[in-house]
Amino acid sequence: MSGFVEKPEPVEVPGLTHLHTGKVRDLYRNGAGELVMVASDRMSAYDWVLPTEIPDKGRVLTQLSLWWFDRLSDLVPNHVLSTELPAGAPADWAGRTLICKSLDMVPVECVARGYLTGSGLVEYDASRTVCGLALPEGLTDGSELPAPIFTPATKAAVGDHDENVSYEEVARQVGAETAAQLRRTTLAVYGRARDIARERGIILADTKFEFGFEGGTLVLADEVLTPDSSRFWPADQWQPGRAQPSYDKQFVRDWLTSPASGWDRKSEQPPPALPQEIVDATRAKYLEAYELLTGKLWSDSF
Repeated sequence: MSGFVEKPEPVEVPGLTHLHTGKVRDLYRNGAGELVMVASDRMSAYDWVLPTEIPDKGRVLTQLSLWWFDRLSDLVPNHVLSTELPAGAPADWAGRTLICKSLDMVPVECVARGYLTGSGLVEYDASRTVCGLALPEGLTDGSELPAPIFTPATKAAVGDHDENVSYEEVARQVGAETAAQLRRTTLAVYGRARDIARERGIILADTKFEFGFEGGTLVLADEVLTPDSSRFWPADQWQPGRAQPSYDKQFVRDWLTSPASGWDRKSEQPPPALPQEIVDATRAKYLEAYELLTGKLWSDSF
């Protein structure tokens, strides 16, 4: 069992229809038929939405996504129409709200990996493959891959786990032409972002994208290249053969699976609340990622 430890009630705003409460984002539709996406401060890990929020997290995700969308616009269009706050929306929505195009979403998590870790490492250790792609012998946790790879996954509902699938399975689901376009675009965006991050002293180990279609045009949607959807590692501390220091939510995952949390991941019990020191440290990591990438102080951003 997994999902929300405490599912929040949606905020009611005149003129907006609530559509969905996700792990992090709340989705509404306005009178013009556009989507209104609000990034909360919720934190998810191991298919659970935790009972403790991370202050400013939703704003970091939104502002960093906007920064990346600007730098990727020549590679792929994105779904953002406006950042204007809807009339009647609560003040807390400021900085965390996007007005977006309504797209025909592709039911695939488009994952790009440049380094071996996480679920990819687990599969590699068992079979020397990731999503069916053969990799050379001798790789270890944190190894850079010979070239970035496209390793798609199924999109799961809240409480379910995304499952890695082969490229052939994606082609079966969405068609060969769309699968090829997804792979090509995913690797192009990853390559651009990897180089930008590297210039700022950050390794982009892996990331996931969501795409949809507007007519026949592929559009980048949801969030992009944030600490929630990516693994960011400090380049000057990179050392293959061990878990890497990170600017992402791996810090929370590590605490949850440590003796300090007292939580058994394999049990059906929900995870515990995060202690204040973990909340503060996680917030600091998200803000550091934002500041290193954008070159702007968080305190100057609002």
